[in-house]
Amino acid sequence: MSQDVKVDRVIDARGSFCPGPLMELIKAIREAKVGEVVSVYSSDSGSKRDIPLWVEKAGHELIGVFDRNGYAEFIVRKKR
Repeated sequence: MSQDVKVDRVIDARGSFCPGPLMELIKAIREAKVGEVVSVYSSDSGSKRDIPLWVEKAGHELIGVFDRNGYAEFIVRKKR
């Protein structure tokens, strides 16, 4: 699925611990324009819970969560 989506910004937060990856995503979403797509790489297991919850609460779109080699990739579209 991620091949069909143009990612505007990639954040490599691997090695950062909770809440680091989420804080990086929030900062990137604030800086992004509506409709832009941000990808976050996270090796922190808490991100699999925290990032989807925040995306829903903040009113953005979680395009997908993909397990990569030793980390997860979260793809988020800014909706507002």
